[in-house]
Amino acid sequence: MTINNKVETANGYGLHQFLLPSDEGLYGEFGGKIGHPELAKAMEEIEAGFRELIKEQDFIDEMKRLRETYVGRPSPLYHAKRLTEHCGGAQIYFKREDLNHTGAHKINHCLGEVLLAKKLGKTKVIAETGAGQHGVALATAAALMGLECEIHMGVVDIEKEHPNVSRMKILGADIIPVSRGAGTLKEAVDSAFDAYLGELDTSMFAIGSALGPAPYPEIVSYFQSVVGHEARAQFLTSTGKLPNKVVACIGGGSNAIGIFSGFFDDESVQKIGVEPAGEGLETGKHAATMTLGVKGEIHGFKCYVLLDEQGEPAAVHSIASGLDYPGVGPQHSHLRDNKLATYESATDSECLEAFMALSRLEGIIPALETAHAIAYAMKIAKDMPADETILVNLSGRGDKDIDFILDKVKL
Repeated sequence: MTINNKVETANGYGLHQFLLPSDEGLYGEFGGKIGHPELAKAMEEIEAGFRELIKEQDFIDEMKRLRETYVGRPSPLYHAKRLTEHCGGAQIYFKREDLNHTGAHKINHCLGEVLLAKKLGKTKVIAETGAGQHGVALATAAALMGLECEIHMGVVDIEKEHPNVSRMKILGADIIPVSRGAGTLKEAVDSAFDAYLGELDTSMFAIGSALGPAPYPEIVSYFQSVVGHEARAQFLTSTGKLPNKVVACIGGGSNAIGIFSGFFDDESVQKIGVEPAGEGLETGKHAATMTLGVKGEIHGFKCYVLLDEQGEPAAVHSIASGLDYPGVGPQHSHLRDNKLATYESATDSECLEAFMALSRLEGIIPALETAHAIAYAMKIAKDMPADETILVNLSGRGDKDIDFILDKVKL
């Protein structure tokens, strides 16, 4: 497999060969194209539109303008000196995606998805959301570009993440509560796909992570790759060397694939995804797909997945709504099997501890999703030499989680 020059030229960075699919939409044995005839036709339209769009100079110029003047890119690289002193050992750095407009990395691909929807002549975007960060970013991009926006969200997550629900409503999005099943992210995806099937001619499904059937993993990782390429250049400028480890939380995998993108040619840099161990791997109340999952299929693509006794996607748990998904992106599944990245986990309690530590030591309130990566970085830093470095993708801020935290932590 070789690097796709069309993608490379349009992005200004390019996707590494590990992140590019075969003609069948596969990454090794993972991924694939959806079998549903009507959805397959819609996916072909989206893929063709994407390939054409990324070659257009007007689109390249518009994305550059929006990144700089609307999103606020490049996001900064930050040396967390007080957190480093607290942990001891390795120096901890953050790629500050929490400082993007809308407060997370999600805006990186949402702008691209809405521009693609406009090119295809659609008047509406439909999506799922868990923690609400993708929903907010998509509603923001839709408002900016004059499209309708419909967001499907589990009732459990609506109650938990109500600040983001309010933001979506203010931005003009139509929120569809999903009460089926566990009422969380998986069910929101099911509901959104069902709605999309009824509006294929006028709408586009704008997925929220680097997962789903082809071409979504490639599209999302294409737009998120800016994070890794920025981070690599910034780290070299700031420190004169590359980080020893790059760490990111992982649910579906968009922020992790984004920051990993800049370092695939650097064998010395260990790339680590941190997934939710929930109440403990032994309890069954977790979403540790890469740690305990098996090869399977969910929502029209092959990946590692957590299954129940009936062989169906299992009910999962995480304190972070954006990570409680029983599957994972096919690119990550491929990276895992080829030992190009490793995958660890952090518990709910470790996540809460990291959330409070970063807030109190650095004045940065992280998203609960991001706090999983911070927790793992804090754990390993103390056993590393002081001249080594850990780069964490600080993928989102925790404004959305404050009320929930106040119910969980005694201040």
